[in-house]
Amino acid sequence: MKREEARSKAQELVSKMTLEEKASQLRYDAPAIERLGIPAYNWWNEALHGVARAGQATVFPQAIGLGATFDTELIGEIADTISTEGRAKYNAFSSEGDRDIYKGLTFWSPNVNIFRDPRWGRGHETYGEDPYLTSRLGVAFVKGLQGDGETMKAAACAKHFAVHSGPEALRHEFDAEATAKDMEETYLPAFQALVKEAGVESVMGAYNRVNGEPACASQVLQKKLRGDWGFEGHFVSDCWAIRDFHENHLVAKNATESAALAINTGCDLNCGNTYLYIMKAYQEGLVTEETITEAAVRLFTTRYLLGLFDGSEYDAIPYMEVESPAHLALAQKAAEESFVLLKNNGILPLQKEKIKTIGLIGPNMDSRVALAGNYHGTASRYVTIQEGIQDYLGAEAQICFDNRHGDCSAAESGESERSVPVRVLTSVGCHLSKDRTESLSQEQDRLSEARIVAKNSDVVLLCVGLDETLEGEEGDTGNRYASGDKEDLQLPKAQRELMEAVAACGKPTVLLLTAGSDIDLSYAAEHFDTILDLWYPGCEGGHAAARVLFGDVSPSGKLPVTFYETLEELPEFTDYSMQGRTYRHMTGKAQYPFGYGLTYGDVEVIAARIETESEQDALGKHQSEAFEKNETGGEAATKAGIKPGTSGSSFITTVVAEVTNHGAVDTQDVVQVYVKNTDSADAVPNPQLAAFAKVFVKAGETRQVTLPLAARAFTVVDAEGIRRETGGTYKIYVGCSQPDEKSVELTGDRPVEIVLTR
Repeated sequence: MKREEARSKAQELVSKMTLEEKASQLRYDAPAIERLGIPAYNWWNEALHGVARAGQATVFPQAIGLGATFDTELIGEIADTISTEGRAKYNAFSSEGDRDIYKGLTFWSPNVNIFRDPRWGRGHETYGEDPYLTSRLGVAFVKGLQGDGETMKAAACAKHFAVHSGPEALRHEFDAEATAKDMEETYLPAFQALVKEAGVESVMGAYNRVNGEPACASQVLQKKLRGDWGFEGHFVSDCWAIRDFHENHLVAKNATESAALAINTGCDLNCGNTYLYIMKAYQEGLVTEETITEAAVRLFTTRYLLGLFDGSEYDAIPYMEVESPAHLALAQKAAEESFVLLKNNGILPLQKEKIKTIGLIGPNMDSRVALAGNYHGTASRYVTIQEGIQDYLGAEAQICFDNRHGDCSAAESGESERSVPVRVLTSVGCHLSKDRTESLSQEQDRLSEARIVAKNSDVVLLCVGLDETLEGEEGDTGNRYASGDKEDLQLPKAQRELMEAVAACGKPTVLLLTAGSDIDLSYAAEHFDTILDLWYPGCEGGHAAARVLFGDVSPSGKLPVTFYETLEELPEFTDYSMQGRTYRHMTGKAQYPFGYGLTYGDVEVIAARIETESEQDALGKHQSEAFEKNETGGEAATKAGIKPGTSGSSFITTVVAEVTNHGAVDTQDVVQVYVKNTDSADAVPNPQLAAFAKVFVKAGETRQVTLPLAARAFTVVDAEGIRRETGGTYKIYVGCSQPDEKSVELTGDRPVEIVLTR
């Protein structure tokens, strides 16, 4: 259904409502209007990495892990799967008359805020620190979730608009001050892409103020959103954010004024209860009936687009789609692609036939919580890292682990004709954050056990990190530190002591990190053979980890955030200036850079060239094909390398790279293109990501990869926030990492450099 038709039907339906009925529909828990045949509808649902908070669903890797895949096609497939499960659950719930919270089709995802500071507890909900990467993955997610059917499959929401990334403890009163340049260059591009390219159906405002205005009632942001970008969907407040207007931001005197301020500035839907005062605001002359009507029309337009009144081709999706074998396989694949290999001295992949005993140590080794991240659904089975390795090694290893079967000792002594199984020893090692695992025990009551396991093992897998109880949203699970934010980059003291104890045993050790953000890994880098970042890998994380550890699949993830050496090099957490932040603005060397990640192969860009052609010629090549496939002009433009809303140039630029795998292992890798304007004082200080492609390269193979560069890659933003194309000299770097010196030092490869004059 086209938006014009849906809006027309919404206008007709809303015209039959009383003013009180219209006002009642502006709450997230909209009641039924029985006389008009309108059922109740709860707008609040979540789908950050799977349908959340409504029972059984496939739990994919947390968003930061999905960001590490650098794989737009995969993200789109995951989002499509999420909407399939969302439809299946909605259909089933509705048939039972269940219209409770978390059971609708309006998903408040994705989170496309920029992870500007590693202390932010909610950073793992995002795709990372880079606006280009975030926009590409966010567009893929929205398109996959909303679908391309006659009706919208599910409605996505771009959040939190805008300039929102902590501190969590201050978010209800905080004023995020950002320059016009930083707004256009960093904080807004992903939102713009989701609106103009993906047609995202809704946008959610943030809790904080932005340059003095509450984000949920900002005239400046609304002008950008509905004026400059042409957004036609509905706008929703973050939950109870409108209440902050009078309780914390103090821009209104009471709830009545707050409700009026929000709706008059374009906030259609209230997550919270402040819009219970809309009628009082109307009676006091603070809100017009026309404003209330328009908000209701926008909301019912979305419901019509979803086919909630006229039916949908998705109404027949059965409940059996929920957590289907295909969906679980996709979750495993996503986890495998998300893992980032930060160090490897050759110990990985593990060779099962050469290992007699393997030690599994650490508080997150057998933790389900460390798989899930936050905003997650409920898996019917969570395969922990420990369980995944045990499953992989097979039944004989499990028998030995259980120590219940005489065949284990027989096999070890050579008395059995069966092959000798790998013996698995385990120890939690320490509590995740406390100084003991049992309340009556002495401090570090599992440390001696960890040493015993390590000493009796041929190789040790040490799994440390965080979970949503240590980094997350304010108030979500009673986060131990700073309302969900991190105070520093260190692991908890108990885990640091565990690392030291294991290192002292001198055994080959693989450090497995389960966390959603930058952790100081300097000790691990010095003392352990291998470091593999697993993020929060989802319900199939254990199976995925085993396959990567034992070489069934090569790791191929790249860091979507910078791992800094110290926090001292960053500005204050409350400073929203980008100076010194993220790989685009930092001046020192990273501990591990954005875009970095090793594989079991040895992929290198050995040559690259630039091809340019006029937009007219590029479009001409694809117009006939688009016509035959019934594609739109926008789709033809995308195939031609012309990104909607970004091209103002008469020429498009394409990078053609020659990629070789010098290694002995087939692998995926990520070809990355970075661009640096060397002439303009307004240019971002360091080369910035302008294109990327996930590619599979067999051992010994050389293949060609084509990466279109949008005209936006050749723009700069001035102090007034004006983006413009500039001529001059550009350096273009093509490789499997950034062109920074630390990446070169870690990989041994230097990206190909091309100088382009425009």
